Parts: sequence; C-alpha cells; structure tokens
Amino acid sequence: MSTPSDSYVLHDHSPSTDNDDVDSLPSISSGILDSDDSEYDDHESDAQKEWEQSLEQLQLLMNLVLIPFAGKFLGRKFAYWSWGRYMEWAHGVKVEWYNKTLFNIAGWIGAASTVSVAV
Repeated sequence: MSTPSDSYVLHDHSPSTDNDDVDSLPSISSGILDSDDSEYDDHESDAQKEWEQSLEQLQLLMNLVLIPFAGKFLGRKFAYWSWGRYMEWAHGVKVEWYNKTLFNIAGWIGAASTVSVAV
C-alpha cells in the first residue's frame, strides 16, 4: 500500500532531457547575426555623419552670413543713435528721423550691400 506522502508525487518515466527540445529548433548561424549588427552600425554611423554635416553647415551659415549681417545692422543702428545723442549733448541740435520706415530700409540695404560670402 502507498503512503499518503507518495500519493502526491508524480513520477515521470520518460527519459527526456531539456536539450532535446533545444536541439530540435532551427539554428541561426552567428555570421548572419554579426552581419545584421554591422549593417545596423553602418546605418547608425551614416546617420551620425549626416547629422554632423548638417550641424557644420548650420554653423557655417551662422558664422559667415547671419552674425556679420546682424552685427552690421545693429552697429549702424547704434552709430546713428549715439551720433544723435552726441549732437544733442554737445551742440544742442535735435536729430529726428521723419520717415522711420525709410530709415530702417536704408539701414537694411546698407548692411546687406557690404556683406560678402566667401565660398
């Protein structure tokens, strides 16, 4: 007769191992996995190179075009403002700009006319 503790134990009589299940699966060679990783790395490095080139182009645009243009425009505005203040202070002459739109347009044209882009 069986004891109560033996009745709850299930005995497996089949001689199977865990390796049998794994061996029956199709295998993938490690060379294929390595080539997929290298292709991914190539695409990633290409994207990184394109990103760096775009940043370099933006930096060149800022350094060669936008900053000199803004500097000339703001420099001219400051020069006219400081000249007007000096004339009021030293000579008592009030300097007024009657047509501010025309004055601003002339300032933009003057700043743009002397900006040269080195290519």
